Amino acid sequence: MALVAEERGSLVMSKSVAAVICAAGPGSRFGGKRKKQFVDVAGRAAFLRSVELFANRDDVKQVLLGIAEEDEELVNVKWGPNLKFFSVQVFRGGYERFDTIDKGLRLVKEGIELVAVHDASRCCVTAALIEQVIAAAAKSGAAIPACPVAATIKQVKDNTIVQTVDRSGLYEAQTPQVVETSLLRRAYENLKNVDEGKISDDSQLVEALGEKVTIVEADSSNIKITRKSDVAIAEAILKSRPKLKPGGPIGPYIEAQW
Repeated sequence: MALVAEERGSLVMSKSVAAVICAAGPGSRFGGKRKKQFVDVAGRAAFLRSVELFANRDDVKQVLLGIAEEDEELVNVKWGPNLKFFSVQVFRGGYERFDTIDKGLRLVKEGIELVAVHDASRCCVTAALIEQVIAAAAKSGAAIPACPVAATIKQVKDNTIVQTVDRSGLYEAQTPQVVETSLLRRAYENLKNVDEGKISDDSQLVEALGEKVTIVEADSSNIKITRKSDVAIAEAILKSRPKLKPGGPIGPYIEAQW
């Protein structure tokens, strides 16, 4: 492990991290010829933005990209050289998000202490937010970014409002969700004992074990592309930020693909 910072006079040790980037979903709500995770967002494919941020971190020892079998040719031909240059391990994910993560967990190397699970279509995540969530998980065992709910929330049945939900204390969960490797494996082993239809993210599986999950307060700019209209929003967010030069090595075909 590397020494990364000095805090209150004592050295803080970084923990080794494996990033599992989920890009195997069908993206049925997005529509179009290309899935949302592979769509161009301000000049780069959505999933590549996340790959780069994790691959450029010293504490990330492994980047695992889960894709669908039918997308293997597209990914290998269009982005294969860059993914190999950044030592990204591509694997076949599952139809459901949980299947992809479960398969990714089996590939995590021995000795990796934390696993960061990230949605490939959440391309506006920042390096600073990733840093904060990993640091929080290193201390507490599990952490996620979450944004306070700002909108008025209505519970609806048959197109009629049942009640207005009190939004105080409500947060919208985001990714990356970072969990101690052993804890996340236990959470997935327990998946058979919970109602999968009611589980929507990894932190909920950790909660099902009775373990606590820390939140790192984020904002709404860490959006997840779900519909085509979200692409324009994501591009506006990215273009509003200062341009940063790549922090890592420059790979082949850099100008064309990154």
